[in-house]
Amino acid sequence: MGYRVAIVGATGEVGRAFLRVLEERDFPVDHLELFASEKSEGTLLTFKGEKIKVQALNKRTDFKGIDIALFSAGSSISKEYAPKFVSDGAVVIDNSSAWRLEPHVPLVVPEVNPEDVKEHKGIIANPNCSTIQMVVALKPIYDVAGIEAIVVSTYQSVSGAGAKAIRELEDQVKAWCQDGSIPQPKNLPRSIAFNVVPQIDVFTENGYTKEEMKMLNETRKIMHDPEIKVSATTVRVPVFYGHSEAVSVKLKRELSVEEAKEILSKAKGVVLHPDYPTPLEVAGRDEVFVGRIRKDLVFEPGLSMWIVADNIRKGAATNAVQIAELLTQFAMV
Repeated sequence: MGYRVAIVGATGEVGRAFLRVLEERDFPVDHLELFASEKSEGTLLTFKGEKIKVQALNKRTDFKGIDIALFSAGSSISKEYAPKFVSDGAVVIDNSSAWRLEPHVPLVVPEVNPEDVKEHKGIIANPNCSTIQMVVALKPIYDVAGIEAIVVSTYQSVSGAGAKAIRELEDQVKAWCQDGSIPQPKNLPRSIAFNVVPQIDVFTENGYTKEEMKMLNETRKIMHDPEIKVSATTVRVPVFYGHSEAVSVKLKRELSVEEAKEILSKAKGVVLHPDYPTPLEVAGRDEVFVGRIRKDLVFEPGLSMWIVADNIRKGAATNAVQIAELLTQFAMV
């Protein structure tokens, strides 16, 4: 059986990744429609050798016939258009933050909480990229030893801020190589070339950024554990693709390093690295890579580890397509 699939935000970094992942995983697409803003109307994108013309989303009033819509066009677009797709019969899998914490919307990582897909009422939310890779690595540990608290520092690539941020890093590096100058930032809070910026999204009243609070709130929802504590510091680094995380966890019971490695070596979607993974070597991969597992020197009992994943793929497009696969598996479309 084939499905009629729509991609909203098709010309963006994640939108183009949707196309690659759907093709690579041989998702049963019977018909594909691509949507973006009016300025991208008419752009031709390739899927399985076929050129498909991008439509202007705001010029369509009828979305009947679409089975699954993959959204990556920002929260405001999702809020406006996701209900329209749903009312016309589609299931929407949304990559923005618009619906993640809505009580009636499942927030799904297929390796962690696949059964939550069955609770959807038309919209399923894709979690934040940094949350996804963390919970994929930690859920197998959680199931065996329990987790009371998580302290995480992220090192997030510029692709997480979109194509404009990628170009900004490229332009800043080129300018520095040419004359030693670094242009003023337009898309990130500070210049990113040869720098690290400890701000992703805006600050909230408690001093944490929205990105940092996402890691707390989304982890609780995905893990079905409102008591788990998460303290995050999210940092943008001059890397094009791939997010890295230094994670320390306070466990509920003792778990040796050897036991943790054994658990993670068998965990779905996880690759246990012999020493440590880096963003450069995991770019283009769909797994979550874990290395540097060791006893934590503050939490007792506790473990520390290093987690890396491609934020555009597992952190966004691949996770969404995996959710679509669950829908077909559970015969929910």
